[in-house]
Amino acid sequence: MRGEGMLFDPRAVAALARRIRAAASALGRRVVLMEVCGTHTHAIAAAGLRRLLPPQVRLVSGPGCPVCVTPVDYLDRAEALAALPGTIVCTFGDLMRVPSSRGSLERSRAAGAGVRVVYSPRDALDVARAEPASRVVFLSVGFETTAPTIAAALAESEDSGIPNFRILPGNKTVPPPLRALASDPGVLLDGVLLPGHVSVVTGSRAFSFLAEELGVPAAVVGFTPADVLRGVLELVEQLRDGRAEVANLYGRVVREEGNPRARTVLDRFFEPADAVWRGLGAIGSSGLALRPEWAHRDASRIEVAVPEPVEPSGCRCGDVLRGSIEPPECSLFASACTPDTPVGACMVSGEGTCAAWYRHERRTAKERP
Repeated sequence: MRGEGMLFDPRAVAALARRIRAAASALGRRVVLMEVCGTHTHAIAAAGLRRLLPPQVRLVSGPGCPVCVTPVDYLDRAEALAALPGTIVCTFGDLMRVPSSRGSLERSRAAGAGVRVVYSPRDALDVARAEPASRVVFLSVGFETTAPTIAAALAESEDSGIPNFRILPGNKTVPPPLRALASDPGVLLDGVLLPGHVSVVTGSRAFSFLAEELGVPAAVVGFTPADVLRGVLELVEQLRDGRAEVANLYGRVVREEGNPRARTVLDRFFEPADAVWRGLGAIGSSGLALRPEWAHRDASRIEVAVPEPVEPSGCRCGDVLRGSIEPPECSLFASACTPDTPVGACMVSGEGTCAAWYRHERRTAKERP
């Protein structure tokens, strides 16, 4: 898999683009396909794949960035925890600049709060081991891809007797919001490109409801330009033929049943819980909460004063995450909101749709049909 997102076979891409145009010509209507993976979003933008698609096929981004869908009150709580004496909050770097109601974790650290950037949950556990007098809280944000590594860190903290390690639960699972979007009559969604990394853990079967219950074609795809276009072709052909299936086009990595070992360690510590998604609101059983027996590891039980959540004024990140608009349709895009001066989470995160458009597609946005 190393570097596969950078591989570009021009002949394969050109051939797939021709086949997509041929299949789309028989659709008789315009269709909207959604990718729900931040890595896909950036691969699509970097390769200019949208410009290769015919007018009948529109490719939009969905809630595929875990940092972007994290609600503002989670950041507010993280800042409040970091301000407590003797507390160190550890986080992945993407969360540092995401706006909270009053600032950001980056600003909190600059003001003296205990905030540190780590590269894995294991790094945060090492901080707890090295500083036993401090309470160490890891900001547990991510989808099914990273959640097992967090569960593994919790297991190690138990096995090694490290009592000062906790997490602030914020993990989310991908199938429930896809069900919500595909069931929403106000959302235009004809097909879904499923996230490859998430599907390694969940398995392709976890998304069978899209086709079997909702009649929405779906395809698990890899990360090269050809991988993505194969997925688009699969969806267009299904729509042309009046079919709805979940196709696994990433079989070199993804199995129908997923990764049972990863799910076992996940189920040991976590259970489904309702969760709030930026732009989508509350979705039942779409989050992961610590099971009651691990309450001593749950930083959400620490009492702190949290302000009423306030979203950044004028930011339309929520509409972008629903696939309702493309980033240039937000009045702040590439003017008040840039990677250097981000207003919303979708411009901050390395997996954010607005960041991908700003880097790769903002100059061609006016050329799009």
